[in-house]
Amino acid sequence: MRLRTEGLEEALERIGGHTGVYIKNLATGEVWARGASDPIEAASVIKLPVMIEAFRAAAAGELSLGETHALRDGERLPSCGTLKAMHTGIEMTLLDLVRLMIIVSDNAATNILIRRLGMENVNRTIEALHLTGTRVNRLLFDAEASARGIINTVSAADMGRVLEGLHNGEIVSREASRQMLDILLDQQLNGKLPFYLHDRDIDVAHKTGEDENLTHDVGILFAEEPIVCCMLGERLYAPDYVRLMQDTARQLCL
Repeated sequence: MRLRTEGLEEALERIGGHTGVYIKNLATGEVWARGASDPIEAASVIKLPVMIEAFRAAAAGELSLGETHALRDGERLPSCGTLKAMHTGIEMTLLDLVRLMIIVSDNAATNILIRRLGMENVNRTIEALHLTGTRVNRLLFDAEASARGIINTVSAADMGRVLEGLHNGEIVSREASRQMLDILLDQQLNGKLPFYLHDRDIDVAHKTGEDENLTHDVGILFAEEPIVCCMLGERLYAPDYVRLMQDTARQLCL
């Protein structure tokens, strides 16, 4: 089945801003890409490589995903997630934190994990995966670093490589890849790529990201032939790009 990307180039031109798109049919190998290697401000999509580092470290015996962490004062963060509403001292395993980081995009869980894993170790794993546009440069909601223009970055092609690797059982191990894919399939923020696919029994394993004038979604659409679809956008009117994500995923799965 050929990729149905008719009109996508023109739609991206109309939306403007800075976009990176990478689409691949995993059955046929056909690829459609535009700006796919460009580093783009990551927002919450950076949580994907953080999850991979957690599973890599566990597989290497450097930590246990069953290790517990008690929530401390000062660790809560605004915006996405549930830990901001939890009481000080509540205990969670590292695997709980990974799940919260992905399925409800919990920002506090993300920073706890980055501190526990080590930012340098996350970046070492990013480099080992040959992700050239992806880098963790600061914690989330680090106002001082943000004021200095320090951002985390991802690229659409990098995230496509990660998702394809998870699908093929090649990230960390076959079992770890399956576990990570299951977490992505449990995503609760489903207003972008999956929007028109809910009623068609098409599962989507994905991770979103958003900030001011910035919106992303990267995932695998489990249509008759699985399709990786990574759409990143910054410096644009986010609602228009979200609608394009919704329409693109629907068209790809016709």
